[in-house]
Amino acid sequence: MTIKILMDTDPGIDDAAALTMAINDPKIDLKLITTVAGNVTVDKTTKNALKIVRFFNQDIPVAAGAEQPLFKDFEDAARIHGESGMPGYDFPTDLPKPLHKTAVEALHDEIMASSDPITLVPTGSYTNIALLFSEYPEVKSHIDRIVAMGGALGMGNMTSAAEFNVFTDPDAAAIVYKSGIPIVMVGLDITMKALLTNENIEKLQHLNEAGQMLHDIIINDGDHNEKGSAMHDVNTIFYLLHPEAITTKDMWVDVITQGPAIGETVGDIRGAYHDGKTNAKVSVDIDADAFNDWFMEEVKNIKM
Repeated sequence: MTIKILMDTDPGIDDAAALTMAINDPKIDLKLITTVAGNVTVDKTTKNALKIVRFFNQDIPVAAGAEQPLFKDFEDAARIHGESGMPGYDFPTDLPKPLHKTAVEALHDEIMASSDPITLVPTGSYTNIALLFSEYPEVKSHIDRIVAMGGALGMGNMTSAAEFNVFTDPDAAAIVYKSGIPIVMVGLDITMKALLTNENIEKLQHLNEAGQMLHDIIINDGDHNEKGSAMHDVNTIFYLLHPEAITTKDMWVDVITQGPAIGETVGDIRGAYHDGKTNAKVSVDIDADAFNDWFMEEVKNIKM
């Protein structure tokens, strides 16, 4: 059984790594890639998604999405991902064209045409997903679950309170968390624990062509410290394939949309509110060694 997914993304270095895993793992059936403004502007995230599709010689459709958040001013992360979003590697220039459909239209059409439940995997801001639910609420009953990179419990990487993806469009995130669809929150609580080690980053370039590409972009990642680089978005694919390596807790998550804590995801960790109801499985711990071993094995197995 393969897991049929649609990825909504903003490549971005770690997004490119997540796409690499989703494209090449035989247990994942990636049907559609949609792009959103986030790490860099949407014209660049779309071009970067097309670069990855072309690099692996795939015909996965790519549709461009929202240029800006629903209400909030747009702030990118070019300081982390570089002006292009994926610096360091010379990708092919004969890129395929994106779909003429918008991301929202493409998501709607793919979901409604599928005979099997679909898993949505947003790894950028959730603007496209929020617009999809607002314009086409009928899709909700056709979505199995959402496995979303974003959020954190009591920490942030954009502000002291907010993780970047949720901060970028908190109003969209609030819509997603109120959608009634099962959500797995893959946030900083685990992504900052499961760093791809510097030793493994060095080894990537010696594995194969895919490893060389990943090495060359990851070493340009501004989200790096003495222990390694955070591969935030890759954790969504790791969860899909190895949920046993990630500890989750059921809780209600609210999104702060105004004020100094804008973009914060507030988990009802004591179950004291919302009448005991929950709306998300929140990832709270991860086997970092298993993540690193899996990442390297995935890349090693890529045939081009």
